[in-house]
Amino acid sequence: MDIVNSSHSYATGGTSVGEFWSDPKRLATTLHTENEESCTTYNMLKVSRHLFRWTKEMAYADYYERALTNGVLGIQRGTEPGVMIYMLPQHHGWGTSYDSFWCCYGTGIESFSKLGDSIYFEEEGEAPGLYIIQYISSSLDWKSGQIVINQKVDPVVSSDPYLRVTLTFSPNEGSSQASTLNLRIPFWTHLDGATATINSQSLAMPAPGSFLSVNRKWSSGDKLSLQLPISLRTEAIQDDRHQYASIQAILYGPYLLAGHTSGDWNLKTGSAESLSESITPIPASYNEQLISFSQDSGNSTFVLTNSNQSITMEEHPKSGTDACLQATFRIVLNESSSSEVFGIKDVIGKSVMLEPFDLPGMLLAQQGTDGGLSVTNSADDDGSSIFRVVSGLDGKDGTVSLESGSQAGCYIYSGVNYKPGQSMKLSCESGSSDTGFNQGASFVMNKGLREYHPISFVAKGDKRNFLLAPLHSFRDEFYTIYFNIQA
Repeated sequence: MDIVNSSHSYATGGTSVGEFWSDPKRLATTLHTENEESCTTYNMLKVSRHLFRWTKEMAYADYYERALTNGVLGIQRGTEPGVMIYMLPQHHGWGTSYDSFWCCYGTGIESFSKLGDSIYFEEEGEAPGLYIIQYISSSLDWKSGQIVINQKVDPVVSSDPYLRVTLTFSPNEGSSQASTLNLRIPFWTHLDGATATINSQSLAMPAPGSFLSVNRKWSSGDKLSLQLPISLRTEAIQDDRHQYASIQAILYGPYLLAGHTSGDWNLKTGSAESLSESITPIPASYNEQLISFSQDSGNSTFVLTNSNQSITMEEHPKSGTDACLQATFRIVLNESSSSEVFGIKDVIGKSVMLEPFDLPGMLLAQQGTDGGLSVTNSADDDGSSIFRVVSGLDGKDGTVSLESGSQAGCYIYSGVNYKPGQSMKLSCESGSSDTGFNQGASFVMNKGLREYHPISFVAKGDKRNFLLAPLHSFRDEFYTIYFNIQA
């Protein structure tokens, strides 16, 4: 297993290329759609579980967390039963509930039945001992220790870089013996900001990569709290050829971050010291600023969509797809001094800019009267990205129109009775009332079709920025788990 992990494994903890192991430390040229068979990850987890039981070596516990978090949690399509994936990380495609059944269906389904089987390990001996190697909210009725342990893990978010764990205890009636808990301090944390307390009394923290051991007679009401700092880091792909040294993955504690992209993968930073400057967390409040614009045409509902940086009207997409991302925009107030968090109802009458969900730092822009709409870098904006949100020209409740900030009386316009792919343009109203124009310039403004994951970041790229989120949160979207990171 050590050979596989050091020479054949991706940042997910998964391994294999087309169901085989290829040349050691030559992974940079293997990145395609047939990587990381799910069955292989399943078996590597079994091996690491047994090796930890036999050796108590921290490396196997760390590996288990990595492979479980990044190589297992994303292989079922959301919460859909019977829809599993064959290969990760570069997207082989989902199976179906009834028409496909690879070997990875069996192991995949079993993997989800075993999510709790490697949290706690009992150590046999005269005095009861317990190893806690995974931080997952759970409870354990520990017979030998004569206590019930409840583990609560706070949700991890990108804006608050800590993993917080709380253990509470309920001794069995008549319990009188002491026992030892050994809590894993993972390799990805650091001591600056790390704390451990029992009933608010501080404990000495060991170095990352070791165990915090606590021996006592546990009482009802005892509370053991652990706070572990989480930071961003990069890991080079397992390839010893110097020309591939810049190909690296980005992780946030145990979470592998994937970037929404269909090809580009060039980032700017190259040092750990500059990561916090070039990769920044997305505030949770940004979810309140996500919107979509829809229109009915014929018997279909269409949504305003960023189609390869051209703005079109497309049919309402299925959830979990790139089309959902492309039909979601973040509405940004033009008033540079305003830091107000607002909802959809608060933007009527305000000047705003529209940022594509998956292209942070880019803005929807007009290209003159009767010209198309495109996406431009916010740094290059000349005012063409400013629109005023007004009540819909069609006079209907709940609709809005988007008026050019630089050309009064000109609005984002789709046309009427159109088909998917209809190009959007800036069009100006005539002197007389035009029902067709008013209809084509009016939209229903709803919540975005996607939301930012609680663990979301923006990474500065060479030509564009990237939206990063944990790999296990992806469904049908295109992504990369490796970036070409240049100093």
